[in-house]
Amino acid sequence: MNNQVFVVRCPDYEQVEDRMADLLAMMGGMREFVAAGEKIVLKPNLLLPAEPQKAVTTHPAVVAAVAQRVNREGAYPVIADSSGPGYPYTARVLGWFYRACGLERIANTTGFELNYDTQYRAVSYLQGTLIKRFEVITPVLDAAGLVNLCKLKTHAFMHMTGAVKNLFGVVPGLTKPGYHAKLNDKTRFAAMLLDLAEYIAPRLSIMDAVVGLEGDGPGTRGRPRHVGLLIGARNPLALDVVASEIIGLERTHNPVVMEAERRGLVPTRLAEVELIGAQKTDLRVPGYKLPATVAEGMGLGRWDVFRPLLRSGATLKPRVIKENCTACGACRDSCPAGAITITSDHARIDDDTCIRCYCCHELCPESAITLHHRLLYRMVAK
Repeated sequence: MNNQVFVVRCPDYEQVEDRMADLLAMMGGMREFVAAGEKIVLKPNLLLPAEPQKAVTTHPAVVAAVAQRVNREGAYPVIADSSGPGYPYTARVLGWFYRACGLERIANTTGFELNYDTQYRAVSYLQGTLIKRFEVITPVLDAAGLVNLCKLKTHAFMHMTGAVKNLFGVVPGLTKPGYHAKLNDKTRFAAMLLDLAEYIAPRLSIMDAVVGLEGDGPGTRGRPRHVGLLIGARNPLALDVVASEIIGLERTHNPVVMEAERRGLVPTRLAEVELIGAQKTDLRVPGYKLPATVAEGMGLGRWDVFRPLLRSGATLKPRVIKENCTACGACRDSCPAGAITITSDHARIDDDTCIRCYCCHELCPESAITLHHRLLYRMVAK
C-alpha cells in the first residue's frame, strides 16, 4: 500500500483554508481523488454533539476546506457519519449533531450537503480476516468514494483514534454495541477495524491535528491539546503510524498497528513511512498525555496464572460521578453488555457485568463517567 504521509503546519483554524490548499497541492490536488459529477462522502468524526472547541469532533473549518476543494472539481460533497453507539441513527439525532458540531451553520455557505438518510444495508466482505459482513450506512454505499476526515485523539479502549478507527462511524449507531460485545478485547476489535478500513478503502484521509485531544479521550473527559498540524495520506494505516509518533504512543501499545503487523501490512513503523513536508525527528509533541488505559496489562506477565482473578482489580473501572450525571441514558444505550441501569437521578454500573469497553466513558455528554484506578491496577501497572 501507499506509504506516503504529507504534513503541513497549521497554527490555528483561521488558517485552515490556506494550509489545506498547501496540503492538497503537495498531494497532486483534489483532482487526484475525485472527478466531476461524482458524489463524495466526507466522513468526519462526529462522536458526540460537542462544540468544536472541545476537540471531540472534526473541526468544521477542516470539513469546509475539504468540501470547497471537492466542489471546485465539479464533484458533490456530502457529510455523512453515524454518531457514537449510545445514540440512534435518526434524522433528529443527525440534526442535533450537525448543529452542535458547527456543521449546520456552514453547510449553505460552503456548498456541501448534510446527510439525513438513515438507512443502512448489510454488505459482504469475504476477504476480511475476522469479519466477513458489515452493516454500513447507505450514503456511504451509494457514493462514488469517501474522504476520511479524522481527528487526532486519544482513546480509552484503543489508545488512539485516528484514520482507521474513524471509519467505524460508517456502522449505524445502535449496531456498534454489538461489535463491542463480540470483540471485547483490543486485538480482536483492531482486527475488525482493519477489515472495515480495507472494505471502505477511503480515497483520501486527512487528519485534523490542529488541536488534538489528550488524556482520557475520545470524549469529553479528554483535554484539548494544541498540535498545529494537518496531515494527509492515501493509506489510513500510514497516517495512523505518523499520528502515533506525534502523541508518543509506542507501536506496541497501538492495537491497530500491531494487528496490521501480524497481517504483514506496511507501514507499521515510522521508518517505513515516506514523510513529506516535515522531518520525522520533529513530529513528537512533548508531554502529550496518553489515556490511563495504556498501562493495562503491563507487569502482569509474571502473574498470568492469576489473570482471570485479576481481571476486575487490574483494569480501570468506569465509575459514575453522581453530581455530574443527568440520567440521560446515553451510557445505558451504548453499553454492549447491558451493565448499566438508570435510577431516578443517576446511572449505575454493574462491575461484574462490565466488559471494560469504555463506551460509557467515551459517550457521556456530561463527563459524568470517569475511569477509576484501583489499588491492584496501580500496583501491576508500575
